[in-house]
Amino acid sequence: MSFLELTGVQKHFGPTVAVEDFNLAAERGEFVSFLGPSGCGKTTTLRMIAGFEVPTAGAIVLDGTDITHRPPNRRNVGMVFQSYALFPNMTVGDNVGFGLKVRKRPGDQIRKRVGELLELVHLGDKMARYPYQLSGGQQQRVALARALAFEPQVLLLDEPLSALDAKIRVSLRHEIRAIQRQLGITTVYVTHDQEEALSLSDRVVVMSEGRIEQIGSPFDVYNFPATGFVASFVGTLNVLPAVVVDPGGGGLSVAGQAFRINRPISARTGSTISLALRPEMVSLGEAGGENVLRGTVADVSFLGSIVRIRIQVAEGVVVTVDEFNEPTLVLPQLEASASISFPTEGPLVLESVPVIEPDDLIAEA
Repeated sequence: MSFLELTGVQKHFGPTVAVEDFNLAAERGEFVSFLGPSGCGKTTTLRMIAGFEVPTAGAIVLDGTDITHRPPNRRNVGMVFQSYALFPNMTVGDNVGFGLKVRKRPGDQIRKRVGELLELVHLGDKMARYPYQLSGGQQQRVALARALAFEPQVLLLDEPLSALDAKIRVSLRHEIRAIQRQLGITTVYVTHDQEEALSLSDRVVVMSEGRIEQIGSPFDVYNFPATGFVASFVGTLNVLPAVVVDPGGGGLSVAGQAFRINRPISARTGSTISLALRPEMVSLGEAGGENVLRGTVADVSFLGSIVRIRIQVAEGVVVTVDEFNEPTLVLPQLEASASISFPTEGPLVLESVPVIEPDDLIAEA
């Protein structure tokens, strides 16, 4: 049996379905992220694990114990909120030790535990300060230490870094992951930031409109998206409408330009399918793979470590190419002719996108 299991979990708010048939089995010590846009149900699911929301249907089991209807104070679960939720009239030490004091732990035990946790989050010298005397990143560390104080079985984090600037976010997420690994605590992390989810997690749960779209490792979710939504939400994506020329041999064409993929296509000759192609799989010029498409330069954007180039290969069909920035890089001119290339294993057929068959087009005409 898995350490944390959600089986058939649903949540309705009146006629609105916030979470629909959510199933997850997380192992002890695993770091799982819920990733999706606002309103997809990820925070509602987290709140059901914490006990702040009661599921309309389904069960939540923690270490073999059904906690579906237990109140929050009877679940051994720690939670870090987006807003920190620190007590402004308490010192850092008192904030971290608050949960232990409520549980009536001995004073010397509380002081020892608080000292250990503040050292763990690199705030050992800030025990006597108040929250207003700390930076945002330091306040979030205090909130993390407070959630860990009573040694919870599961740590829940609800977009804990969204209020911080980019550089601090990157630094703090590495610290969170290091602490989680050191303690071996099962962690569920909610975010709409794909980079956070991919860099932190053992597994990612991608959600949309209350449903699970895909569960998998960051590598699998990024490279092998199960649905069109996952492909478009996780990472930058080119979507190409391609006409099937040779289904068995993977032959396709875009605006009359032929290319191939390395597997058969389950669609009839002449039908139109959608292909996903990541920018990093595409190279400017003809040395990046067996497939070559030609067009004109529509846009060039300098993004620091990369240069993003958009090539229009047909009316309404633009392919984004990411080139690593380096001093000798020669940028193409707008509206200049250009070629792009990519390997046969680069494109991925988006099976969830309806196939447009020739007969359908005739019927519509």
